[in-house]
Amino acid sequence: MATKPHIDQRQRTKSNASPATSLPRVGAHPWPRRALVAAGAAATVDRLILALALVTGAALRLWQINSLGLNSDEAVYLGQAAAIAGDPILSQFFPIFRAHPLLFQFILALAYPIGGTDGSDLVGRLVSVAVGLATVYLVYRAGARLYGRRAGAIAALFLALMPYHVIVTRQILLDGPMTFCATLSLYMVSRFAATERPVWLYAAGAGMGLTFLAKETGIILLGSIYAFLALAPEIRFRLRDLALSTAIMALVIAPFPLSITLAGGGGSQRAHQYLVWQLFRRPNHEWTFYPSTVPLAIGPLLILTALLGLWLVRRRWSWREKLLVAWIVVPVLFFQSWPTKGFQYLLPIAPPLAILAAQAVIQLGQRAAATKIRRAGWLAPLLAGAIALTLLVPSWSRIQASTSDRFLAGSGGVPGGREAGEWIRENTPEGARFMTVGPSMANIIQFYGHRQGKGLSVSPNPLHRNPSYEPIFNPDLQLRSGELQYIVWDSFSAGRSPFFSEKLLSYARRYHGRIVHTESIPVAAPDGSVVQKPVIVIYEVRP
Repeated sequence: MATKPHIDQRQRTKSNASPATSLPRVGAHPWPRRALVAAGAAATVDRLILALALVTGAALRLWQINSLGLNSDEAVYLGQAAAIAGDPILSQFFPIFRAHPLLFQFILALAYPIGGTDGSDLVGRLVSVAVGLATVYLVYRAGARLYGRRAGAIAALFLALMPYHVIVTRQILLDGPMTFCATLSLYMVSRFAATERPVWLYAAGAGMGLTFLAKETGIILLGSIYAFLALAPEIRFRLRDLALSTAIMALVIAPFPLSITLAGGGGSQRAHQYLVWQLFRRPNHEWTFYPSTVPLAIGPLLILTALLGLWLVRRRWSWREKLLVAWIVVPVLFFQSWPTKGFQYLLPIAPPLAILAAQAVIQLGQRAAATKIRRAGWLAPLLAGAIALTLLVPSWSRIQASTSDRFLAGSGGVPGGREAGEWIRENTPEGARFMTVGPSMANIIQFYGHRQGKGLSVSPNPLHRNPSYEPIFNPDLQLRSGELQYIVWDSFSAGRSPFFSEKLLSYARRYHGRIVHTESIPVAAPDGSVVQKPVIVIYEVRP
């Protein structure tokens, strides 16, 4: 690598110092009393903002957290944790090795005995909340490292109130822990950029390894790191250190493929099947899915403020802006081009967006104060408050009890799912088998009802189905022979797969289906009244 011109150490220290640490030491340079009081007051304000972020963030994530039962993904991940913990019932339905690495599932397994089979859903969600709040604090540390403590505190408040982060970290999903590990990696990279000490680059490699173990899609952020190093020539590094950092990442990741290989039972073949399925699975949303859903969940005003801040410094971007922009752009481009799209997949971009918006607020406040316009100093707090309010209101609305029979994967629990599963467990014979519209409701029935479920929509073509799910090759034969005794229709799956919903109902009619249980939720009728609408209907069928 070509060497760069020598830079005076004092100049480098000055240019790389963060706003939080660039002030002179009191002992070396005595401050006026007024300055000391102002500095102490500023530190107190920063701590109060951070405390507000953690308290309100906890309140939003804990409010009615277990009012709805688990959705399909939550049931799978908690079912894996139960299998790791040795639960004799759930391990029959949820194998340990599926499509993703197991870092979060192992953490859930450690907490599983606290709740047991009946209370594990609440305990699992509380663990997810703890990870979410830890991410809020980590954003404070990253923001303070990049732009000073005030920016870090405001960024933490924005993330604590952001609907996108609130919704996902109230659930047992892998994207919350992955975002924590990704933000930890971002913090490590920022420390390396500020100090150019290789140890922080090595730590970033370890952080990226943990990000992969939380969810394998997090590996795309490795592209963000490489893009940042390529676009920030002012950051000097040795290729040897970059290679060693990558090796550390691989070493952290290694236990996952080794465990699959050593576990036997066709684990390696199953992993290969998952890879093929991920590469060739059909698109599940239109290309407009992310532009139409994610900005609203992140907060339009927050995004506009972050963009405005970047535009104001467009002629003098530092490595800080390059790092945060790379952390956002690479995942957005990847997932926008990837056929499979999920509501929570872009969550790792939320922390850097919150930091950029916080810095923009401070920057706009400083520019306004420089104009010496009366009361211009109130611009920053007013703008921060406005952004916080536009985040708080939709977050509060989204965590209220659902009155909709539509469901967006990754956006919350399934109304009536827990209740239907518990009814099945208490009122159907052991060994009974259920046919559902798709695998989502089958997972919920297996977790809460402890009965086997199969989805009618599961494709018999191995390239078009998740290897964890078995197709129903001949539904008529299995219904006539009594291998399937119950049919479960749900409005959530019906909204996504109307063809298979109608097909399932035709089987219920053909085989003398008798409604034995119904779960309903209150929904708003066109005339404004509230009516009870069935969302899950269980049929008992006879040949």
